[in-house]
Parts: sequence; structure tokens; C-alpha cells
Amino acid sequence: MTLSLQGKRGLIMGVANERSIAWGIAKAMAEAGAELAFTYQGEAFGKRLQPLAESLGSDIMVDTDVTDDASMDAAFATLKDRWGTLDFLVHAIAFSDKNELSGGIASTTRGNFKTSLEISCYSFIDVARRASEMMPEGGTLLTLTYQGSNRVTPYYNVMGVAKAALESATRYLANDLGPKGIRVNAISPGPMKTLAGAAIAGARRTYRHTENNAPLRSNATLEAVGGTAVYLASDAGAFTSGEIIHVDGGYHVLGMPQPDNLA
Repeated sequence: MTLSLQGKRGLIMGVANERSIAWGIAKAMAEAGAELAFTYQGEAFGKRLQPLAESLGSDIMVDTDVTDDASMDAAFATLKDRWGTLDFLVHAIAFSDKNELSGGIASTTRGNFKTSLEISCYSFIDVARRASEMMPEGGTLLTLTYQGSNRVTPYYNVMGVAKAALESATRYLANDLGPKGIRVNAISPGPMKTLAGAAIAGARRTYRHTENNAPLRSNATLEAVGGTAVYLASDAGAFTSGEIIHVDGGYHVLGMPQPDNLA
């Protein structure tokens, strides 16, 4: 068993720019030998993605709206026409109105709750169903979560609820798709300096706090998250499914800050 992805083909969903976690994963997978395709939403993100995709030798980019069935149908039809089968998929898609990520959870509006859960959780279920039909000999489905799913995290609010639902969906999908040889896992990095992370109020303080208190005294790097994704998609990860893999310097094990940082 090795960490090689030679001969494997995968779809990466959610690259926003070169600092995206999805990009760190894509880069690591390409370096491990995988052939990649990408989805994006809208012309602006397409322009950012194109040079990145080309730098990894990819010429498959599909404009995809995960809230629209016709768009999803077209995206997977395009992929099926080009490749026929799929070995892995990375789902790095989440959304919530940043104006509702301040204050308290009780102020969440019905509309933003529905939108947040649909894009951040249901889209993975929908993607998993479609991708699994292209995995006749098994494969790997990966998504991204965050510790705000099971511990109250300032400024995270409804996204914490959405990520909790996503983690539960990961476990249920792992059970549903396991008989087909498809494993389903989630990676939970700590705070990272990404476009999505910057939209959350207090992001800089959160980043410093975890860096100062994590057992390894460091936040994760894109390379570390990418390496974890390669492991999960490789033959070495053949019997890992239904897991939430933390790549956060160990921060998730703490009950309190380090002694030097107690107020």
C-alpha cells in the first residue's frame, strides 16, 4: 500500500483561489499522480480557477450550481462523457450569509438556515449520490468540516449546525455506500487563512488563539490537509470510512487553554 494516486481520476469542488483548502488538496493529489477535474460557480471564480487548474494539467472545468438540479445534471454528464468513471471526489463547498455569523444563533433567519443547510450539507448528499453512480469499482468521497460542529465556537453560529449535519451525513453515507466499496470521510482542519475563513468575524483572533494553545502550537498547513486527503483517497486508506479526521494541531482534544494563556 502506498500514497500514490497514479491512474486515479477525481473531481475537486470548491476551489476559490490558491489559498483555498480545496486547492491545497488538489495540489497534493496532483503531485501524487491523480488526474483532476474542477467545478466552480460563476464567471469570477472561473477566471481565478483556470490558471490554477491548468498548472496541474487539468482541462476540465465545469460551471456548477449545487442548488440547481439541471446544473448538477449537466456537470456530471460532462464528467461522465469525458471520463466515464470516477475514483474520488472532494466536496469543499459551504455557504452562509456572513451578516448572520455574528450575534447569536437565536437570530438566525429561516431563509439563511435553509440556504446554509442546503449548500453546506445537502449538496454533499446530492453529490455523493451522483458520484457513486460513476464508481462501479468503489472510490472515495471527502468533505470538509470544522470543530464548530460539536463545540460552541464564537461567530460560527448556523454554520456549526450545518457542519454537524454534514458530519452526520458523512456517517450515514459511509454506511449506505460501503457495500459498493465507496468510503466516505470528512477532514476537520483548524482555523485557516482562507477566503471563506476571512468572512467569519474574529477570524484573526481565533487563528492566533488556536495556534497558541493547540498541543503542537500550530495551525494546520494546506500541505498537511492535502496529505491527509491523499492518504484517504489512496490504497492506504482502503479501510477508513465514516471518520472525521482532525488536522488541527491537536486543538480538538483540549478542554481549556494552555496554563500560560488562562485569563
